Amino acid sequence: MRYPPTPMTAPPRPGHLYVIAAPSGAGKTSLVKALRAARPALKVSVSHTTRPPRPNEQDGREYHFVTPEAFRELAQAGGFLEHAEVFGNHYGTGRAQLQALVAAGHDVILEIDWQGARQVRQALPGAISIFILPPSQAALRERLTARQTDSPEVIARRLAEAQGDMSHWEEFDYVVVNDDFDQTVRQLAQILAGDGAPFRAGRPEIQPVLANLLA
Repeated sequence: MRYPPTPMTAPPRPGHLYVIAAPSGAGKTSLVKALRAARPALKVSVSHTTRPPRPNEQDGREYHFVTPEAFRELAQAGGFLEHAEVFGNHYGTGRAQLQALVAAGHDVILEIDWQGARQVRQALPGAISIFILPPSQAALRERLTARQTDSPEVIARRLAEAQGDMSHWEEFDYVVVNDDFDQTVRQLAQILAGDGAPFRAGRPEIQPVLANLLA
């Protein structure tokens, strides 16, 4: 008896990688959490860091918390797609983990700083990059203070570093201003849905916001 041939299963289409960066205090982590709640199929690449966990953070959920020695060994072995030092701590994106998720057809969000985003774009030119801005310098200071996780000295340093971070906004495909939280989540969802043209980085509407932030 001749049996019909077994149908071939097509491999999954590769997923999309969305690289989201922001200055400290712009609301990036909260926005990504809300976006994931609205789109449960989204995956998040969990980075490695040498900084100590904050209250309520869990190893393997917010970050893989590792010692400086373990981080250095991973970096030397080529285990990171990108890595950088931020505020005296090291952060890195596991290469194998992220590439496996995308190859399996998952859309993946990578929360990262602008330095890491630049490295990822060089390694993976197809990545879609999004930069999140606060609405003003005053709002950024208020948000950093309200977190109650940093000393006044650290807050002052983060505010100073934020201007340098924000000066790299033009390197990104899209820029959104986190003035109204729910609206910003909708804008991010629109970008992920492929309808992000209104939020392209070069649009003139964000120039007044940038003038305030970079003054």
